[in-house]
Amino acid sequence: MPGAKTAKSALDGLSKVLSRLENAVDGRMEKERDFADAEEEVQRLNTDRSRLAQDLDQSEERAMRLEEANREVSRRLVTAMETIRAVLDR
Repeated sequence: MPGAKTAKSALDGLSKVLSRLENAVDGRMEKERDFADAEEEVQRLNTDRSRLAQDLDQSEERAMRLEEANREVSRRLVTAMETIRAVLDR
C-alpha cells in the first residue's frame, strides 16, 4: 500500500497545484478585463477631450468675433455722439 499512498499524495499535490493555477489564471483574466475596461475609458476620455477642445476653440473664436463687433459698435456710437454734438452746437 505504500505505492497507493504515494500516488494519492501525488494526486492531492497535483490537485492543489491545479487549483492554484486556476486561481492564478482567473486572477490574470480579471486583471486583463480591468485593463481593457480602463483602456476603453481612456479612449472615451480622449474623445471627450478632443470634442471639448474643439468646443473651446469655437467659443474662443466666437468671443473674439464678439469683441471685435463690440469695438465696432463702440466706435460707431462715439462717431454718432460726436455728430449729434456737432449738430446741437450749431
